[in-house]
Amino acid sequence: MLDLADQLDWVVYGDNADVLPKLPDASFPLIYIDPPFNTGRAQRRTPISVVRDETGDRTGFGGNRYASQPQRASSFADSFDDYMNFVGERVAHAHRLLTPQGTMYFHIDYREAHYCKVLLDGIFGRDCFLNEIIWAYDYGGRSKRRWAAKHDTILVYTRDPHNWYFDQDAVERIPYMAPGLVTPEKAARGKLPTDVWWHTIVPTRSAERTGYATQKPEGILRRVLCASSRPGDRVLDFFAGSGTTGAVAQQLDRRFVLIDNNSEAIRVMQQRLAAADTRWVDSRGRLCVHRADGGA
Repeated sequence: MLDLADQLDWVVYGDNADVLPKLPDASFPLIYIDPPFNTGRAQRRTPISVVRDETGDRTGFGGNRYASQPQRASSFADSFDDYMNFVGERVAHAHRLLTPQGTMYFHIDYREAHYCKVLLDGIFGRDCFLNEIIWAYDYGGRSKRRWAAKHDTILVYTRDPHNWYFDQDAVERIPYMAPGLVTPEKAARGKLPTDVWWHTIVPTRSAERTGYATQKPEGILRRVLCASSRPGDRVLDFFAGSGTTGAVAQQLDRRFVLIDNNSEAIRVMQQRLAAADTRWVDSRGRLCVHRADGGA
């Protein structure tokens, strides 16, 4: 369906269950997926912009008044009767699609992480489990009845239990949490990240913010791509959402294949990934151009 021998980037509008079987074996050295978390509810976000208005509903700096203006909402269903079957069918294809030195990053939250770990062990083999990365963040809701959940889990698996690509020198270093305990030279250089990643969510006023309900920060994907792919490699994300994997791939001189069946995701990606060498197709490989309203 896709001519992966070319130098194009691909965005596919369709069900990944239909698209993945059509992709050739051992095509991707890196796969990152952020599937629905099976929260049992619809994920929805309505971004707000503000404009200066003396009769507005908000007060800003210097006592100036502003009016809120809701923008286009993004949403998708996040409830599955048989979540393990839904995930397993697709991850089995991910295993097939990895190159011999390839790596898959599987992004999930606390509700399903332990079940998914057992599932992925069965597909990849327990000896192909490389890391459990904890992405810790702040902001968002708080609970008075339990410890507030402020982390996601990223499970990392390799195609070969003895041979995989990993370049720690390509990863941006981070500050020491206690710089006084190391030499000034080490403090200035910073340290390599561990398997606990402290990184903020996408800030409300960030230039990278798209308004998509489950957008992940570019800093997380930058670390993944730098460590587990080389410049020129092609990366697959078949739950592409807002297209963060593609945006970071463009910045780092990687190619990408993104798949999503949500028209709102396609609309966001078209605005975010506009480039002459990106090919937009449907699940049958037919060229399609999506308007800003999500239509074809």
